[in-house]
Amino acid sequence: MENKEPILVVKDLKQHFKINRNFTVKAVDGISFDIMPGETYGLVGESGSGKSTTGRSIIRLYKPTSGSIVFNGKEIGGKLNKETSKELHTKMQMIFQDPMACLNPRKKVIDIIGQGLDIHKSYSSIEERNEKIYEMLELVGLSREHASRYPHQFSGGQRQRIGIARALIMNPDLIIADEAISALDVSIQAQVVNLMKKIQKETGIAYLFIAHDLSMVKHISTHIGVMYLGQMVEKGPADNVYMKPKHPYTKALLSAVPIPDPKVAKANKRIVLEGDIPSPIDPPPGCRFKGRCKEAMKICSEVNPELKEVETGHFVACHLYK
Repeated sequence: MENKEPILVVKDLKQHFKINRNFTVKAVDGISFDIMPGETYGLVGESGSGKSTTGRSIIRLYKPTSGSIVFNGKEIGGKLNKETSKELHTKMQMIFQDPMACLNPRKKVIDIIGQGLDIHKSYSSIEERNEKIYEMLELVGLSREHASRYPHQFSGGQRQRIGIARALIMNPDLIIADEAISALDVSIQAQVVNLMKKIQKETGIAYLFIAHDLSMVKHISTHIGVMYLGQMVEKGPADNVYMKPKHPYTKALLSAVPIPDPKVAKANKRIVLEGDIPSPIDPPPGCRFKGRCKEAMKICSEVNPELKEVETGHFVACHLYK
């Protein structure tokens, strides 16, 4: 396992959006992480931290401003040639947050799931195409009969399963799940996450799991990266980040996770963050979290902390750790 190459290496990725001559939104501002084959990397942070933009830049829905993205050993951050573009569009897929908004309401499920096969002509006969689609429907817990229905005839959880089937049909190596469960009921969330884990066991697929719910991320992830205002503030193995969080922001996020045992819940003090995330148009100098941090020092206003390794594989960007 150790000598495996990462399937995805993101290095110093920046995604800036120019609004006009004077203003640029720095949505993602120099983040780095890598994902190993068959593992799940959880990317967390509150709304506006840049995690969805990161996912969209990696799959090239946006053209990255700068930085390097290496997927399956090929650089996909810059200009794409035909071969690399085809590999990217088949071997990397995305599951979106709102299943209704990303499924064409005028198309039957069989054509929605088969769209990738049709575009890349990945079958020799129509029977073979349909058989692949039926198999995929069964894999995600739907039946063949569902193939001839339209998206509005399904519940939210079923629609998300259709979205997963559409992503899986191309047999990808990496799926980016962008808040894929946040619009669903809690009981359905667990079903979808368990389905994703089951598929991962069977196919060895890797996930970039983007979410703001840390309890769900811990349940599915091997590694976790915590983002704040376009930058990575902490990253490491999921258990380390969850059991021994270092950054004040991660601690605050974790304190909001509900604990089912009332005695333990009472002993655990909730950390309430004052204020909102500052504007990504004009990030404050020094540490971007200092305005909301109870442990801010003088140096925090002057120097933006760099990610440092505080334990094996566990990195944190905070001046509390010299």
